[in-house]
Amino acid sequence: MTLQAHGSERFDVWAPNADSVTLLAGDRDHAMTRRAHEAPGDEGWWTAADAPADGEVEYGYRLDGEADVLPDPRSRRQPDGVHARSCTFDPSGHVWGDEQWQGRELTGAVMYELHVGTFTSEGTLDAAAGKLDYLAELGVDFIELLPVNGFNGTHNWGYDGVLWYAVHEGYGGPRAYQRFVDAAHQAGMGVIQDVVYNHLGPSGNYLPRFGPYLKEGAGNTWGDSVNLDGAGSDTVRSYILDNAAMWLRDYHVDGLRLDAVHAFKDDRARPLLEEFGELADAVSAGTGRPVAMIAESDINDPRLLYPRSQNGCGLRAQWSDDFHHALHVNVSGETAGYYADFDSVGTLAKVLEKGFFHNGSYSSFRGRHHGREIDTAAVHPSALVVCIQNHDQIGNRAAGDRLSQSLNYGQLAVAAVATLASPFTPMLFMGEEYGASTPWQFFTSHPEPELAEATATGRIKEFERMGWDPALVPDPQDPETFLRSKLDWSEAASGDHARLLDLYRRLIALRRGTPELSQPGFAGTSVDFDEEAQWLVLHRDGIDVALNFSLKTAQIPVQGTDLLLVTDDGARVVSNGSSALLELPGHSAAILAQQDGTEGA
Repeated sequence: MTLQAHGSERFDVWAPNADSVTLLAGDRDHAMTRRAHEAPGDEGWWTAADAPADGEVEYGYRLDGEADVLPDPRSRRQPDGVHARSCTFDPSGHVWGDEQWQGRELTGAVMYELHVGTFTSEGTLDAAAGKLDYLAELGVDFIELLPVNGFNGTHNWGYDGVLWYAVHEGYGGPRAYQRFVDAAHQAGMGVIQDVVYNHLGPSGNYLPRFGPYLKEGAGNTWGDSVNLDGAGSDTVRSYILDNAAMWLRDYHVDGLRLDAVHAFKDDRARPLLEEFGELADAVSAGTGRPVAMIAESDINDPRLLYPRSQNGCGLRAQWSDDFHHALHVNVSGETAGYYADFDSVGTLAKVLEKGFFHNGSYSSFRGRHHGREIDTAAVHPSALVVCIQNHDQIGNRAAGDRLSQSLNYGQLAVAAVATLASPFTPMLFMGEEYGASTPWQFFTSHPEPELAEATATGRIKEFERMGWDPALVPDPQDPETFLRSKLDWSEAASGDHARLLDLYRRLIALRRGTPELSQPGFAGTSVDFDEEAQWLVLHRDGIDVALNFSLKTAQIPVQGTDLLLVTDDGARVVSNGSSALLELPGHSAAILAQQDGTEGA
């Protein structure tokens, strides 16, 4: 079902490849005719004059007299899965209760990434809504949902989606999605939706039968690239931008996380990413709420963030893998594969001061120089979303193991302080805050045996460069792989789990109540470190954040003397003549104020 904003009718469909199109709506067939195009590039739309004008209708399309009945490329509901007929959905049926929600900016915010299917035992949006009070108490400002679009099977990460306009029925469908966003806003939290526009999944992708949605001979890691710049790409780009507008307008979401934008094949002078920036501005102007477009990008190009007036794309933020890699190496000691470039405390220091580590430097993993330097006068640190764990960095490990499965409390605490006291926008991955011991593994539910086998085989090959044991890789198709990945919420109430959860709550409260931790730009940030002793101090406008990655107690010169937060009670400030030393036990961290009387947690 097309968006009315596109100017088309209820069941109009773009099928330039077809010689004939039949709409099957309810129990009737409706012959469709080519719609007169209104402007160059608008060709290929079909319409049915006698199609049902209202009511809920199950429907599909038959192209060129073939037996298959195909779902609508813009389907809002797929009650019986992505291979079945579509169902109409009227988004205006929900009565919103979020009138008081004014949105919020990313600066100073804390994000929380979750996968609907494994966040709760039920695996639904309504069940996830039942945990909103917990997230609000934790101090979360934005919930980032992994993709919820229509995919084949019962469970999946969401990145194999084939119907981008539909909400997976297993999660509750579009009505449940509206309820979730509404409840999140009423609880004082925004919602960021992860969307995938760089490829389509391997099963249930009927779009190429309708038109040139894909670009032949221009594949990426996951298959054929989406057609962003070839013949017919005007309508494909509208398909994408209309989808983005749907989430922002019909579902009231506060922003989109754009998956793997480095995989876009787009040679136009005006790139799609720039149009995303324009869309965000337009929706924000119309709603009065901030809208955040956040790119996942592997190329370390700050031009994504620069204003369009400065030849940038005008996006609000991007993920920063460099922070993750540098912090991961320093807390875990792991240096295989792409971690090899980050084997020093100095790499983390550079990331904290410059935003990127690879800002034109040589990447041994890639075998070439990589990245571009950030103009730190033009970009606020909050434009970089950082984490110590996320769905990729856990789920794309051989065994899907979390840091909590190999690190002790002290190391996890250091990682938490480094992330939440950084100058960037911190993001937590569900369960991280209490050190969940459950893995988060790669799982699929493809019903086709050949696709299931190809997925399992390809998964093993992916880990060769990282040096991980293939025997550790679980079968993605085994239902137990999915079930193992569900959180066990009972863990959060006891032992080091409860201790870590308390630390996260205090850290987030301290960040929220201390502007020096959440507001300053790059100009207010400097770093001291000792490579041999393995400690680092981040200075942020009168606040010191001290991190000891070593097992040994460190004597660290600091400017602050007022301890606001410590992860080990053995931490203390001692005099050293005219200066101060922080005596910091191994695998611990502390936050200090440079003036007495600063309110802490």
